[in-house]
Amino acid sequence: MEIPKGFCASLKSFLYFLPFFLGLLFLGIIKGLIFCLPVWVIMAIGNSAVIIGLWPAHVVWTHYCIARAKQLGPLLKIALCICVSVLLVLWPIVGIAGSILVGAGYGLLRPLICTFEAVGEGKIDQFYHCVVDGTWSTITGCFIIVRDFTDVCFFSYFFIMDDLSHQEPPSGIRHEIRLFRLIGCIIIGLLGILVDMPLVLLIALYKSPYMLFKGWHRLVHDLIGREGPFLETACVPFAGLAILLWPSVVIGAILSSIFFSFFLGLFAAVVTYQESSACFGLAYIMSAISLYDEYTNDVLDMREGSCFPRPQYRKKKPSLSGSLSRPASFMKEKPEGRGPPLRAQSFRDSMVELKPLEVLDHIFVECKRHGENLALGGPITMKDIEQWRSNNGGNRILSIGLPAYCIFQGLLRSAKANSPGFLLSDKTEITTTNKPREKLFDWFFDPLMIIKEQIKAQRLSEAEEDYLNKLVLFGGESERMKDWNIGSPPESEIKRAEIEALARRLRGISKSISRFPTFRRRFENLVNSLAEEIETRNERSVSSSRSRSIVRRLSSLKSFGSRKLGPSKEEEAQPVVNSSEIV
Repeated sequence: MEIPKGFCASLKSFLYFLPFFLGLLFLGIIKGLIFCLPVWVIMAIGNSAVIIGLWPAHVVWTHYCIARAKQLGPLLKIALCICVSVLLVLWPIVGIAGSILVGAGYGLLRPLICTFEAVGEGKIDQFYHCVVDGTWSTITGCFIIVRDFTDVCFFSYFFIMDDLSHQEPPSGIRHEIRLFRLIGCIIIGLLGILVDMPLVLLIALYKSPYMLFKGWHRLVHDLIGREGPFLETACVPFAGLAILLWPSVVIGAILSSIFFSFFLGLFAAVVTYQESSACFGLAYIMSAISLYDEYTNDVLDMREGSCFPRPQYRKKKPSLSGSLSRPASFMKEKPEGRGPPLRAQSFRDSMVELKPLEVLDHIFVECKRHGENLALGGPITMKDIEQWRSNNGGNRILSIGLPAYCIFQGLLRSAKANSPGFLLSDKTEITTTNKPREKLFDWFFDPLMIIKEQIKAQRLSEAEEDYLNKLVLFGGESERMKDWNIGSPPESEIKRAEIEALARRLRGISKSISRFPTFRRRFENLVNSLAEEIETRNERSVSSSRSRSIVRRLSSLKSFGSRKLGPSKEEEAQPVVNSSEIV
């Protein structure tokens, strides 16, 4: 959509767009009010039942895993049990309250968003979709949310705690609390709370009027010129509501600043304990104020820097990449002839970025494709699927090996193509420029890029690639590796150890991905499709064998019948011998 230029064109576009926007907003709100109550009831009751029903098991299992943890010392276990007990007491209250708020928000906003998405570019029969979209999909969506929440509480949490209890100390030394430093750390932490919380509140109140009027100015300007968030149809309801509810956003920012300032000041105790110095803890208390002031200046696009001092609170000087200040390239003068990029253009570019769920969808598409091939070839059997179903996902070949195998195929494809990122099977390339901006995605993307470079440096032969495929899929199950007769281990012990280390890292990443909220639900559908594929293949093989046996029987009966009905040509050619002649 071309952005209007000039005041008259912008005003005309605004007058044309305003009634259209208000009509869609009114229709979306009506649908939201209709479906808000049932969705709220389903999510509130479903999630609350899961929280209350599993709370005793969570309490027992959490303390049991902490007591068995091999990485923790006795004093640290006692301290963690005390702290975790407080969190477990607060969990039902926070969880139920969050379920109520999320249910009401989802039931009201989902129909509203779907109403605006129905009139996007390229949509067919927009009036019908404006009325229908966001109705039944909202009901089914709330059931999916309850299902994913149940999977996280019932499966993911127990698996994570079980892994924590079995992990060995990396250096052979357990983590332990140094008691003689705790008193000073507690005093410094309390001092940090008493100093940082009031100062953070004063800074937030001082900058709140600037945030209020600047936000209104930007949103109204984008509304008149159809720029920024108002350029994309899917974002129009949020942008429109942001204008009306911007004061509440400012109040929420102030309240959140007060809430997080408690932990900001309390972190001084951690710095004191880590650096073994009360002076560094006191330095952090003042540096935290400077960090917050500088961060808010960057968010509000104010003058960079801070008027508060920022003393060094670490023995090792932090790198520039970890600083909250603007990068040095930002303060350099821009080249001549290059103005600032249009916000509309930058917003368009941001929409091209991949989302974590899109990447997860591609992983499941790859798992389905490779899983069918492996089931057809024999490495994955019906016994694996039945074991996965009976043991609640306990089969590690399916739950960990298959996703790790698919990830390895992508890394191998990227390494051979000399790609700077991760090359998908549909030729889409995930790089640092278009990858999802969520910090959680970086925890997986960055290690995978390191593994890709290691695979490229290994220069694996075809036999070594096949051997690594077996290690990634089967892990340490040697009997299953022997059954899949491809690839032999390299003769060099060093090479073999490096390949086994790569397989362990890939399986570890796959194991972490399997803890995602939506993973189990999607993977269960994948396992069911693989089971259907194996059953269909078995039925085809049985039917083909039966048809072959029937053909053989018919042919044998035909030949037998031909011999009974009359003599063959050879028998007719032979002379008839009389019995009297023989006598």
